[in-house]
Amino acid sequence: MNILSFMKPVHEVILLYSDESLKIALDRMTKHRFTSIPIVDRENHYVGTLTEGDILQYVIHNQKCFDGDDMSKVLVKDIKRLRDYETVGVNATLTLLLSVAKNENFVPVLDQNEKFIGIVTRKSLIEYFFTHNFMVL
Repeated sequence: MNILSFMKPVHEVILLYSDESLKIALDRMTKHRFTSIPIVDRENHYVGTLTEGDILQYVIHNQKCFDGDDMSKVLVKDIKRLRDYETVGVNATLTLLLSVAKNENFVPVLDQNEKFIGIVTRKSLIEYFFTHNFMVL
C-alpha cells in the first residue's frame, strides 16, 4: 500500500520554519492547540520537531525570554530539542510507517531528495483501519 494515500501534503501542514521566532512558534502552536510541530528550513528540508516540552525547557533555562521582545529574538533553530520525530521516505512500507507512527502524533515524510513533502498523522492511520473493518483485539 502506498503511504501517500495517508499523507497530508506539505501545503496543508501547519509547520514552523527554522528561522522563525519562539514567539511565532508559541502563537502557532497555541492557535492550533498542537503539542508538537514539524520544523523545516527555507529549502524544505526537515529540521526536526518542536514540542511543548522543548519550549518549556528553554523558558526554564532562559527566564529572561518571558518578555515578548526577547521571545521575538530567539529563533526556533536555537531551541534545543530533546529529540526529533523519525522520518520515513515516500516509498516506505506500511509496516515501517506503523512502526514509527505508534510512538508519535505524526510521521514526517521525505521525498527521494530528502525534501519534506508532508506528514502522516496517527489519526489518519487509525481512521483507515476502522473504516476498512480491521479488527482490533
